Amino acid sequence: MEYRVFADVLIARIDKGEEIVASIKNICAKEKILLGKINAIGAVKKARIGLFETGTKRYISTELNGDFEIVSLSGTVTGMNGEPYLHLHVNLADSSFKTYGGHLNEAYVSATCELTLQIIKEGSVGRKFSEEIGLNLMEF
Repeated sequence: MEYRVFADVLIARIDKGEEIVASIKNICAKEKILLGKINAIGAVKKARIGLFETGTKRYISTELNGDFEIVSLSGTVTGMNGEPYLHLHVNLADSSFKTYGGHLNEAYVSATCELTLQIIKEGSVGRKFSEEIGLNLMEF
């Protein structure tokens, strides 16, 4: 993985074999980023995506294996307990152009992943667990 910061935008290349979520968390921790917006494209060979069931207040997930293009990866960086907290969603397309989408739990790069992270330097947004919803909601 390599990256550079240009004013308030970080541009990163996540390399073949690297896990995307962990890579983003590492960058945010190293650069002390606790607020931002993420966008990425690329290709993965394995991904675990999820869906939050509001009735049961739990995530269900599935693992995808094969060649997938990242059609869209977007999300937010906020802070929780002084650490970067990522909320990422992904849309992946297979070789028949069928798409799969949901909350991104993990994904392993097969070729490259090109990421932009817009850093918001003013202010802060935290996270707090909501018993009613069952999720860590943004706290302003």
